[in-house]
Amino acid sequence: MTRQQAVEETIARRRRQVNDAIDEDLPLADPERLYEASRYLLEAGGKRLRPTILLLSAEALADIAPDMHDYRRFPAVDGHTVDVMAAAVSIEIIQSFTLIHDDIMDDDDVRRGVPAVHREYDLSTAILAGDTLYSKAFENILRTGAPADRSVRALSELATTCTEICEGQSLDIEFEKRDEVTTEEYLEMVELKTAVLYAAAASIPAVLLGYDDAVEPLHSYGLDVGRAFQIQDDLLDLTTPTEKLGKQRGSDLVEGKRTLITVHARQQGVDVDNLVDTESVEAVSEAEIDVAVEKLEEAGSIEFARSTARDLVQSGKDHLETLPDNEAHDLLEDIADYLIEREY
Repeated sequence: MTRQQAVEETIARRRRQVNDAIDEDLPLADPERLYEASRYLLEAGGKRLRPTILLLSAEALADIAPDMHDYRRFPAVDGHTVDVMAAAVSIEIIQSFTLIHDDIMDDDDVRRGVPAVHREYDLSTAILAGDTLYSKAFENILRTGAPADRSVRALSELATTCTEICEGQSLDIEFEKRDEVTTEEYLEMVELKTAVLYAAAASIPAVLLGYDDAVEPLHSYGLDVGRAFQIQDDLLDLTTPTEKLGKQRGSDLVEGKRTLITVHARQQGVDVDNLVDTESVEAVSEAEIDVAVEKLEEAGSIEFARSTARDLVQSGKDHLETLPDNEAHDLLEDIADYLIEREY
């Protein structure tokens, strides 16, 4: 088994456990249509990368061998047991909430290979589904059984994370209307929009389990690998076939979204706004995207993005040096590499 296959098996095993936990923690209820819409994207797929990182962080801190523990009764430093799986579900629920609202704002048709929630149901139901997930995440993280002071800290971290995600989304929208965006501004935007949820996933176990010295290193790890993840997503939007990507290839370019690739290309004098001729995501052809990618490669923008992602991953892994040296620690490093090596 290759290293990447081992990482994928690690993710797949925890994905199955998280999926089972979602069924327990977010059951169908009345009104049925609302909860069906809330669970729709969760059931459509997703790698569960963020909750996997959360569970691995808990394993690394407790220095427990994989499969030798119960995530619902995980040992803390003071003898308490904590339901870290409930926290993992909260993180994944927040992720799904952001996807529903992103698709509404972008008027996207497809997500994870299925119609977006507002297409499958309707706009009002989709908004309510996202709002329901948002509130359910807070309910769930208060069910971990951690001592009150740690529960409040974890809740505060999750709430701050949600605020920052909204700030990042606002910046993303603002950038579409601006002619110039710097590399630093882009990285700040993706830190808020994407990376802070990875940071919360990595650090919340340290909060709940009482490993105070590990909170900041794990938070920094999450910020770095989360930014690298978003850069890889930007690259995949240009390089991965539509059927594998789960949405129209090149949609970010057609919609005028700022990515590290296009920010760099503009700085090299590339007329990014005219790389594709159509304003319709549905009408853009694979050939047009191929030509655009070739121009971006010639400008060095594709390699610049890849290099930046590699540097961020290395920085993220460096933050893990204070953690115990165990299998879960190694897997956190391997997943950091996987985030920029994945093909979809």
